[in-house]
Amino acid sequence: MTLPLKCVLAVLAQLLLFFALVQGQQTTITFSTPEEIQGDLSSSPCKNVDRLAAAKALFRNFGAPESDVYVDAHKRVENLVIRKQGTSEETIVIGAHYDKSPEGCGAVDNWTGIVALAHTYRSVKDVAFRKTILFVAFGREEDGMVGSRAMVDAIGSDQVSQYCAMINIDSLGLAPPQVLDNASTKKLTGLAADIAKNMKMPFGHAIVQNADSDSSSFVRKKIPAVTIHGMSNNWRSILHSGNDQVSKVNPLSVYLGYRLVLAMIGRLDASPCAAYA
Repeated sequence: MTLPLKCVLAVLAQLLLFFALVQGQQTTITFSTPEEIQGDLSSSPCKNVDRLAAAKALFRNFGAPESDVYVDAHKRVENLVIRKQGTSEETIVIGAHYDKSPEGCGAVDNWTGIVALAHTYRSVKDVAFRKTILFVAFGREEDGMVGSRAMVDAIGSDQVSQYCAMINIDSLGLAPPQVLDNASTKKLTGLAADIAKNMKMPFGHAIVQNADSDSSSFVRKKIPAVTIHGMSNNWRSILHSGNDQVSKVNPLSVYLGYRLVLAMIGRLDASPCAAYA
């Protein structure tokens, strides 16, 4: 996968617009490079027992204060949460699952999502937002989205309207960013497509039969949600198999997914909470 110079410039221009939306700030922004992302991809743990701690280490390495990092423990699952408080309690959730299937090292599915999630946090951790952002590494997605279901079940009916949107990152690394249409709501799907078009970024849609992801837990709760992935036509030969190794990951695909999510956060924070309901 190659990225033309004009696309790189458009991506940077869109991100400058993103940060211009955060008015009146004097803030240092850190943009990750494909090389930095590749370095963190190489640390993909091949054992499920090691992945929660490895995900936490990524965020701590990027300066997440201990007071903002906690493990949300439920009866059957542990989710890692990094809370970035905004000026309101209106909330955006950015998520990715840290667990893997028994086969392979889970590099594509879904260490790519965890790395993109952590680098997104790195880029915005010093930006003041109107909305509160929760960066969530979900557990046990491969067992039926146990972690995201547990989080959603804990949201009271009187709190649902405060959850403006959920962006889920799952299985980047094989192709340019795409939306998993059957696990996403229409308006957020349109937002992702519009931003990608403005960035002149390769982008697509996919309906994957019998496939689901953590965004679906939020959709069922009537919270706008979207899954961004980067799967190619041969994903079935890699995911959930011994072939899911770091060597299969194209870091540029992960980089583009990270950039797309960054721009979406900027647009969501500048919009009314109900804009994408």
